[in-house]
Amino acid sequence: MPLLRRPPKLGLVRDMGYAIGATDLGVRYDLRFTKKTTIRSSIGQMLGRGEVQQFWALRHLALHVRRGESLAVIGPNGAGKSTLLQVLAGIIRPSEGAVEVFGHVSGLLTLGAGFDKELTGRDNILLGGAFLGLDDAVTHELLPAIIDYAELGDFIDAPLRTYSSGMRARLGFAIATSVDPDILLLDEVLATGDANFREKSKARVIQIVSAAKAVVLVTHDMNWVTEYCNRAILIERGELIMEGEPADVVELHRAHTEEARARTVEEAQKAGLDPRIVRGR
Repeated sequence: MPLLRRPPKLGLVRDMGYAIGATDLGVRYDLRFTKKTTIRSSIGQMLGRGEVQQFWALRHLALHVRRGESLAVIGPNGAGKSTLLQVLAGIIRPSEGAVEVFGHVSGLLTLGAGFDKELTGRDNILLGGAFLGLDDAVTHELLPAIIDYAELGDFIDAPLRTYSSGMRARLGFAIATSVDPDILLLDEVLATGDANFREKSKARVIQIVSAAKAVVLVTHDMNWVTEYCNRAILIERGELIMEGEPADVVELHRAHTEEARARTVEEAQKAGLDPRIVRGR
């Protein structure tokens, strides 16, 4: 396994052509209000009595992304991939460490995030423009191009609650990429929708990268990682396991996935369960 590279000090990232720089990044969640925690114990923890349970979604993560780079973030479910994107988007503040982002950020982190299901697609475009910080006049100017790119036909004037998940992904992607962002953050959105739109989305991402912009993509599509990304990182249990050439990182991820599946089957057999029930996990 290659050695993990640490990014330069944050004060240098702008001068070295980096769009994103993070050092010793950590995000901690307080689990005092989980379903298994009683109100009495929660109050006691807040008053300083008893131990507060904490969960680190990310820990000691160092990261850098250059302009003109498409970075894939891969790993098992619950590894902290989406949390990382939310930190880069400014939605979550890190519990420790620091992150610097240079340039205008746009993203589609959760399918339908920021949408109002009772509004039409057209109205949700105006709403999305407001979330991106665009003036209303600018959003209206971009409106025809966004509608054309989303390819929703007459559904553009139908309530969002009538949309399929693929249609919502089209609309969200069209909005997120309409502003020509310096940094584009995407969380599994390229896996949604029909094949033609997926190819169209990939072409748009490549266009953004070729214009010396930065793209950070969370995905389970390993073919996309190896074919279209410049670099990849593997995150497991909130920690950076490997970064480097996409093919090398994908190979390690697949090996770890097979090892985890084998352990699950072995545990099922020891428990007297049918291994076929868990093989597909």
